[in-house]
Amino acid sequence: MARKLAVIGAGLMGSGIAQVSAQAGWEVVLRDVTDAALARGTGTIEKSYERFTAKGKLDAADAAAALGRITATTDLDAAADADIVVEAVFERLDVKHEIFRELDRITGPGTVLASNTSAIPITKIAASTAHPERVVGTHFFSPVPMMQLCELVRGYKTSDETLAAAREFAESVGKTCVVVNRDVAGFVTTRLISALVVEAVKLYESGVATAEDIDLACKLGFGHAMGPLATADLTGVDILLHAAENIYTESQDEKFAPPELMRRMVDAGDIGRKSGQGFYEH
Repeated sequence: MARKLAVIGAGLMGSGIAQVSAQAGWEVVLRDVTDAALARGTGTIEKSYERFTAKGKLDAADAAAALGRITATTDLDAAADADIVVEAVFERLDVKHEIFRELDRITGPGTVLASNTSAIPITKIAASTAHPERVVGTHFFSPVPMMQLCELVRGYKTSDETLAAAREFAESVGKTCVVVNRDVAGFVTTRLISALVVEAVKLYESGVATAEDIDLACKLGFGHAMGPLATADLTGVDILLHAAENIYTESQDEKFAPPELMRRMVDAGDIGRKSGQGFYEH
């Protein structure tokens, strides 16, 4: 019998996780609250498979078979018999609490409950359940079909069995894992990129250097594939602002305090590539 995955949230991250999992042979339930969101998510998956097929990286028959393994639904109860559930919704603790309370109620004791959060402590998410030992962080990276890394995060009460099952799942869909053993806000990767982006924005905001030169310094000086301000535009200035705020709230470490410029850019809608304007024009 094929293994079953439920993905909660059909946005860019959720659809990406569903895509790579279906391609790896998992039966996937993709759940969101509206049919429109599901249509966007499945449309994104179809277009991605088409691009891979056109480039010769995926056989057309395999792409069709993978699509056939994805079922879109607005019914959360469809996740009840999943082996693993990955939540990939907006980074708000109250929203995640509501979802995990329901998942804890409807799923069996052997189901792994995972969150794709990039900054919220897993222990805080697990606190909404009666079984925190089966809650774990599975932080994928965007775009999921292209990025190899998955950051596994152990909550305060995450069991060894849950962590092992999460690793097995992530590796089965082609990812390489790093493990975060202590549940600090932002984990490893988000703390590193948030600190770098915050400092880069401060340098740009105060007129020390242009966005282009700050990014060029990181590319040529440190071998980064992309500079921090270009990364902010790609990820979304709003996303990184929210992540930095979460880490700062938890840690009270000033290096994560978002600069005023980031807040004003988000207020104005200049959030990067998805809006056409960020630190660069797109």
